[in-house]
Amino acid sequence: MHDIRLIRDDPAVFDAALARRGVEPRSAALADLDERRRALLTEVQVAQARRNEASKAIGAAKARRDEATAQALMAEVAALKERMPAIEAEEAALAEELNASLAAIPNLPLADVPQGADENDNVVEKTVGDPTAFGFEPREHDAIGPAIGLDFETGAKLSGARFTLVRGAAAKLHRALGQFMLDTLTGIHGYEEVVPPVLVRGDALFGTGQLPKFAEDLFRTTDDRWLIPTAEVSLTNIVAGQILAERELPLRFTALTMCFRSEAGAAGRDTRGFIRQHQFEKAEMVSITTPDQSDGEHERMTQAAEDILNRLALSFRRMKLCTGDMGFSAARTYDLEVWLPGQGRYREISSCSTCTDFQARRMNARYRPEGEKTTRFVHTLNGSGLAVGRTLVAVLENYQQADGSVLVPEALRRYIGQDVLTPAG
Repeated sequence: MHDIRLIRDDPAVFDAALARRGVEPRSAALADLDERRRALLTEVQVAQARRNEASKAIGAAKARRDEATAQALMAEVAALKERMPAIEAEEAALAEELNASLAAIPNLPLADVPQGADENDNVVEKTVGDPTAFGFEPREHDAIGPAIGLDFETGAKLSGARFTLVRGAAAKLHRALGQFMLDTLTGIHGYEEVVPPVLVRGDALFGTGQLPKFAEDLFRTTDDRWLIPTAEVSLTNIVAGQILAERELPLRFTALTMCFRSEAGAAGRDTRGFIRQHQFEKAEMVSITTPDQSDGEHERMTQAAEDILNRLALSFRRMKLCTGDMGFSAARTYDLEVWLPGQGRYREISSCSTCTDFQARRMNARYRPEGEKTTRFVHTLNGSGLAVGRTLVAVLENYQQADGSVLVPEALRRYIGQDVLTPAG
């Protein structure tokens, strides 16, 4: 959410930042709505003041037996009372239109975000590890997975496309990955573990920016709740409507939850395999910070996600997303892409974003600096640490053996209790 006062004070800067994201200038239209709304507010205030003044004058006129003046004043007060609801309703309608317009505008990119139109303009910041070498032709995970326990057919029979039944050795690997991610994020990186609701009200999704723009990408229940697309929604909204003390910050939360996405905008993409599912698990990280902490916190969060990949000995690269590829609420995003030898390319496995005060304004989440009476908006950050299903895919493809078995990464062996996952039968 954007502050109309900042737009009003420096419209050129606002429009220039929108232009970097490929969005048409909005400041003039927003300023017009705001000016009309403020004019009505002034009209209401003037009318209220005049009504109060006239009401007092009525008593004075009656006291001196000036009935003509009293009647004229009473008529004026009646006219003001009749007119004011219409003015107030018009002002409320303009305020709603202004807020809806502001809510539909994406966050502004930070100065260091590269300019670009789409994923082809993202920038490789670093590459860690070498792609796995094989003495045979590596297979994709959907060829390896069925013998290990990825049951695509039964998942589709039960629920339709983009659902998978995970069983046997694959289920054990899936569980181990989630537990390993939580243990690493809590025990090494200092995140507080949370078990949040996965059904939330609409205002929670508005707060993190999924509503109203991305309603078609979500699943909605019959009692007007929504299934979360990521635990970012639940974790970030922990501080919605609160005023925190500066000494409480930063807050760092993590949760391993089911996530649900309709993938409405992904028709035809990754229809095979376990990459793009309607239901999946993800270990999410959320940080709530002061503005001066947020850049450092963004780097810290991204390094926490990288640490999990390093401990799994998976090759990956860090990408800085360009202005045209960032999410709606993000001001800067780093994607981590893991090497998939079966596909012969890097694929996204984590996305870590700073949203500056964009979400905080939508949620009205503030903090009070030490020694000050005024409050400021917090900064919010979120990141995947990691997407469990995609990590399972990466393990299957990078640790596959010629005989169809899959080596268990050393970091996971204490969770699974074996070194090799053997194909069923």
